Amino acid sequence: MIRHAMMVTSCFIVVGLIASWFVAGALIAPNPRAIGEPPLELNATAFSVNSQSGSVISGWHTQPDFSNGVIVLLHGIRGSRLSMLDRARMLHDAGYATVMIDLQAHGESPGGAITAGYLERHDVRAAVEFARREHPDEPIGVIGVSLGGAAALLASPLEIDALVLESVYPNIHDAIHNRVAAKLGPLSSIPTWLLLIQLKPRLGISPNELRPIDHMPDIECPVCVASGTDDQHTTESETQAMFSAASEPKHLWMVDGAAHVDLLRDNPIQYRQHIVRFLDHHLRDEH
Repeated sequence: MIRHAMMVTSCFIVVGLIASWFVAGALIAPNPRAIGEPPLELNATAFSVNSQSGSVISGWHTQPDFSNGVIVLLHGIRGSRLSMLDRARMLHDAGYATVMIDLQAHGESPGGAITAGYLERHDVRAAVEFARREHPDEPIGVIGVSLGGAAALLASPLEIDALVLESVYPNIHDAIHNRVAAKLGPLSSIPTWLLLIQLKPRLGISPNELRPIDHMPDIECPVCVASGTDDQHTTESETQAMFSAASEPKHLWMVDGAAHVDLLRDNPIQYRQHIVRFLDHHLRDEH
């Protein structure tokens, strides 16, 4: 009976390893897509910049008639600059230029794998440098959503004037665990471990290198931390911990009833009140 139990257990482990290998492969697989022409109503132009991630980063640069600041927009996992168009339109109406990019392995930016912010952090630096070259006398802000926010944190300090972090995971263990738990409930511990141990052989990354929360003290500018109260991927307590780790000046916006969703689409009125007002205060009132 003991031998039989050991054989059954071994079979479960092998099956679990094989299944998790395919699941992990799907999670980090590149997400290329054709983007199309820049939106004329935003006076947008296409550009590309080299990144130390090894990718050539594609993006759009939008400019209102008169701008008093530029915002770098960073999309979430498996998204693209198209995911940030609504923010670009809102910011355009508020008088901000924007720099929207496709992070490596997304959209029209090539890449071998999605790396949860590790390689993408170089793309953030490249986008900020582009914004600084194009707007040398203007303040710079960054809005990073999920993966984009994690990449911005891993790239910090960025020498910018304001940072908005939306639904950003504190560390890769919790990020994976929360997503697995949302599907499997209390059976999530072993699948989480099976996915985590693949970071090194697949991507050459240690879990300790994917801890955005450790970089909160490195921000060196005003920061706004936002997430939904019902977000199962980045929980309310994790968002509170991220906020607590940041230095002043800082602002917290917990969106009542929101899950891991686009916070602008979920509540556009409050988004303007919290995010655009935060940017106005720190990029215009203080400059």
